[in-house]
Amino acid sequence: MRSRSFDSLMESYERLLGRPNPADEHFYNGLFTRYRNPVLTREHIPPFWMYDANPAANPFMMQRLGVNATLNSGAIKFGGKYCLLVRVEGADRKSFFAVAESSRPTEGFRFRDYPVILPDTEQQETNVYDMRLTAHEDGWIYGVFCSESKDPGNPDLSAAVAAAGIVRTKDLETWERLPNLRTLNSPQQRNVVLHPEFVDGQYAFYTRPMDDFIETGSGGGIGFGLCSDITHAVVGEERILSRRKYHTITEAKNGAGAVPIKTDRGWIHIAHGVRNTAAGLRYVLYAFATDLQDPAKVIAEPSGMLLGPLGKERTGDVSNVVFTNGAIADDDGKVYIYYASSDTRMHVAETDTERLKDYVFNTPEDPLRSPDCVRQRTELIRRNLAFMQNSK
Repeated sequence: MRSRSFDSLMESYERLLGRPNPADEHFYNGLFTRYRNPVLTREHIPPFWMYDANPAANPFMMQRLGVNATLNSGAIKFGGKYCLLVRVEGADRKSFFAVAESSRPTEGFRFRDYPVILPDTEQQETNVYDMRLTAHEDGWIYGVFCSESKDPGNPDLSAAVAAAGIVRTKDLETWERLPNLRTLNSPQQRNVVLHPEFVDGQYAFYTRPMDDFIETGSGGGIGFGLCSDITHAVVGEERILSRRKYHTITEAKNGAGAVPIKTDRGWIHIAHGVRNTAAGLRYVLYAFATDLQDPAKVIAEPSGMLLGPLGKERTGDVSNVVFTNGAIADDDGKVYIYYASSDTRMHVAETDTERLKDYVFNTPEDPLRSPDCVRQRTELIRRNLAFMQNSK
């Protein structure tokens, strides 16, 4: 086997970062544009994160610290750049965070020289992942992520405890660690998102009540709760706003995704829904809207999924999955939804606020029963055939 030089590894890396990412011309649904290539893969990791560049110490130029996947990125526009707070999973299975940024929203993402260094304040914490970034009206950028620890009361080595960790920053460089979120009525939390504005003078969180690490159990869906002090965040009551429903895309579980996008008609949420299949769990994205004054009040809930895995997106470490925890609403009205496929790589879908509003507020709701779904579709066909006939 021929060994490569470190310089050749860097040359290949730079060529990859310069690769254009054209739109997928074969896909069309009127709502968003897909792109042909992922925006981030493990090949986008700088070689100096994985290899010892000194040939005397590494004569075969082999990876010393491998990377398995880049996934589930928070997203924010900062300093004129599109910044992704990426979950990087090492070959050792532990995840960490790193900032990748670009002046273009669909290509050219480059990792900063060093990963994010989180203050090590939770001594039982083994793993961290899936950070959502919220630019809050209090002036801080908050990151809310999953803080995972071994379940001390269960000898099963796969038994874990999930909590919502909280950090904040002003520059995406230096991070202050706050105590983990406490929800008094939910023993575990994952997929927690901080609302970008105060609600009744308090900080507002979208939560997912869970009975254990994997199963939601009695957790009814995406919750909503308030706390007065984010430096010691405690949520008492959690109101369920987007409920799990039988034989829908949220049957097994659902969870908040990107930070909600503010529009003149309401807050638009992009979440994930999970259902069971014969091949295992299937994750897709869906959308709904809540009231501008009362973000816990759902005002629109279109039927079905917003985005599901297609083609090569369906294969990876955890197949048949798309997942988001970051979207950027740009000043020109465009919206970039950053999503991971099959827990392996990152993609982007491009839309705009007008199309999102049209989709959320004009797509009919799920009638929940096959006969009613057929009637719903038949009525659409009837109207279209009449329109086509009258247009001749």
